[in-house]
Amino acid sequence: MSRTYLDWNATTPLRPESRAAMIEAMDVAGNPSSVHDEGRAAKMLLERAREAVATALGAEGADVIFTSGATEAAAMVLPGRDIQCAPVEHSAVKVWCDQVLAVDGDGVVTVPDPARASLQLANNETGVIQKLPEGLASSDLTQAFGKVPFAFNWLGITAGFVSAHKLGGPKGIGALIVRKGTEVGAILRGGGQEQGRRGGTENLIGIAGFAAAATAAQRDLSAGLWDEVAKRRDALENRLLEAAPDAVIAGKDAKRLPNTTCILTSGWKGETQVMQMDLAGFAISAGSACSSGKVRASGVLQSMGFSDQQAQSAIRVSISPALGDDELNQFADAWQKAYSRWRDRNG
Repeated sequence: MSRTYLDWNATTPLRPESRAAMIEAMDVAGNPSSVHDEGRAAKMLLERAREAVATALGAEGADVIFTSGATEAAAMVLPGRDIQCAPVEHSAVKVWCDQVLAVDGDGVVTVPDPARASLQLANNETGVIQKLPEGLASSDLTQAFGKVPFAFNWLGITAGFVSAHKLGGPKGIGALIVRKGTEVGAILRGGGQEQGRRGGTENLIGIAGFAAAATAAQRDLSAGLWDEVAKRRDALENRLLEAAPDAVIAGKDAKRLPNTTCILTSGWKGETQVMQMDLAGFAISAGSACSSGKVRASGVLQSMGFSDQQAQSAIRVSISPALGDDELNQFADAWQKAYSRWRDRNG
């Protein structure tokens, strides 16, 4: 049976450009901290990759610090700073923050004191895009990077977090981006790598793959690929709502990522839908991949005013530019059949 991957927000397949860059980097034998010729070659590769990631992020002149991912990046700047956030944030941010910021029914967050707040640019479950206030302390840019246009230097934020595997890069590599001169305490102390902010020999292979993926992602964005994805996403939502008129698309009236649909069908458990679609050959999720296996309602959806029963019925479909109308229509057909069976059983 063929498989169709509809869980792009959880992680993405490795881009060919990223794979090629990683294989090439495997032949670079030196340590970037060494002063001999081999070390200088490794250092050159590292700094070129840093420049490429900064360019893709619109962060020229800012500091790009390579980390194991956005989770580590958040842990480098959030602890001990009395930061406020909203319940819609990823758990990697919420664990360090006071979750007091108000969320409306569209998933939009109000930030009264930006200097003391962290606010994501886009939500991984609903796709809702936030308008970041000037002077914001930090922002999780992970889901937005490569899908919607933005520039770190224009956002007016002090720090941002990204992960490579959300845009076709390898897992286990990401970056913290901060305004030049921003004080960042090192979690990992050692040889003073990454400007003394993150000790340990750099993951040169992962960093090379990250840089190649970031460059390719920005190329696709500039070419308008994600505009076409938004059209296909909208057509898919129309088909799902035709079959289930009582269903709700979370954040439908807000600005959203072009690839993300979060649909709630009250009473029909999201976990059940995920299993049924998996058996039919489609990979979707019941929310954040980081919460998989935890049978509980989404805190993101609850903060938007949805009931426990509604939140527990949510599924997330997140698509890629590689998917065409045929695959999405096949998914819609399979979901509609499963919905009809559930409706017939439950009146």
